[in-house]
Amino acid sequence: MPEEDIRKRLPSIGKKIADIGQEDVRVRILGTVIHKDTGSLVIDDGTGRVTATFDSEPKATVNQLVRVFGRVIPMEEGLVIQGEIIQDMSGLDIELLKKVEEIEKKAREKQTPL
Repeated sequence: MPEEDIRKRLPSIGKKIADIGQEDVRVRILGTVIHKDTGSLVIDDGTGRVTATFDSEPKATVNQLVRVFGRVIPMEEGLVIQGEIIQDMSGLDIELLKKVEEIEKKAREKQTPL
């Protein structure tokens, strides 16, 4: 069997919009669509706003809670996310998510390095 050139995709790292930097390659963000234009969405997660662009028309509406997976593209005016996947998260209990994230944060703080 011939050897194939198999390339693994880097994982999307969950980030708050304000924490996304130029060193990030692939991210996963959760936020509300505040503006929709042809092939792009502006998403707000409470820490900041970012434009996510898509090759095809994204299936999302203004005020919809979504999760976007994509590549970080540095631009002169800031960062843009080249969206690869968009998920409808309208059924998510955002308050429960915040509680879980707080518990995880406290657990990480309690861990001590070996």
